[in-house]
Amino acid sequence: MGAAVGTVIPTLGAVIPAAVGVDIGCGMIAARTRFTADDIADKDPAWLRKSLESSIPLSPGNYNRSLRRFDFTQARLDRLERLATESGVDLSHSPKWREQLGSLGGGNHFIELCIDDDEVVWLFLHSGSRGVGHKIARRHIAAAKRQCEQHGIDLPNPDLAYLTEGTPEFDRYITELNWAQQFALANREEMMDRFRQSFARWMRVDPDDVEVQRINTHHNYTVQEQHAGKQVWVTRKGAINAHPGVMGIIPGSMGTRSYIVRGKGNPDSLCSAPHGAGRRFSRTEARRRFSADDLAKRMKGIEYRHGAAWVDEIPDAYKSIDQVMADSVDLVEVVTSLRQVVNVKGT
Repeated sequence: MGAAVGTVIPTLGAVIPAAVGVDIGCGMIAARTRFTADDIADKDPAWLRKSLESSIPLSPGNYNRSLRRFDFTQARLDRLERLATESGVDLSHSPKWREQLGSLGGGNHFIELCIDDDEVVWLFLHSGSRGVGHKIARRHIAAAKRQCEQHGIDLPNPDLAYLTEGTPEFDRYITELNWAQQFALANREEMMDRFRQSFARWMRVDPDDVEVQRINTHHNYTVQEQHAGKQVWVTRKGAINAHPGVMGIIPGSMGTRSYIVRGKGNPDSLCSAPHGAGRRFSRTEARRRFSADDLAKRMKGIEYRHGAAWVDEIPDAYKSIDQVMADSVDLVEVVTSLRQVVNVKGT
């Protein structure tokens, strides 16, 4: 909607809500642990996968049945509720937004246990602002279309409708966009804490004695930045912040490598880089071309949920992540690559 995935758009005094998209704040989080491949060599990966599937609601529409299962959840909910109240964010359209915190969703969202180039174990996942972010986005996409129609603005496509600074509609969008981005960050943090709990039980260690580094970054968002001597709104749709020294995450598809990177601050890309490997085939075409047996062959050696439900996520339906990284050599430097041991996806 509004922009191809992988687009970076600088705008002066305006923002295009559909270019940001309906999964506001979608992104990645990765946690480097103190453990190595040798430490998990004798562990049952199926046990960890099932534990993750029990701890984190999967697939669209699946939410938490209880908000009291984990002692760290309530503090995040309180902070998000306080932020909404203080900034006047209307969440009446999403009465179950609290139950959505800590849920994965579907599509190309995933949870993975990975090993890097130095044989270090990482916890890794991809998700965004869930249903509440979708509702916020849809409301403001419609508002932008109404505003452009009212002012007689002729657009090549309705999804390019924009909101302009100095209007109540713009102010409401930025306020609610910022809240949705905070929800997405918190959602990933919540799932990572649950992942860490499951991993710690799997390893029979204290959950506080697992991580040594955590990276949490958006790839669907808008933010104000300075470029070419001007203050602009930068919309990154399927793109990450690659300012000098900024740590980022570029995932591949299920069954292929992902990358931890550091930004080079290339001004020609507005200090941005790709968020991953885009699709070669639509989901419908992937299901037509490939079978569950094809997926099983591509996922050999990786613990995952077998079945036809995930065929549209087969690596063959995506572009080569290695080509993406080769094309990004002027934008980021590779810190390490990650290969999967366990993969969990929502349908």
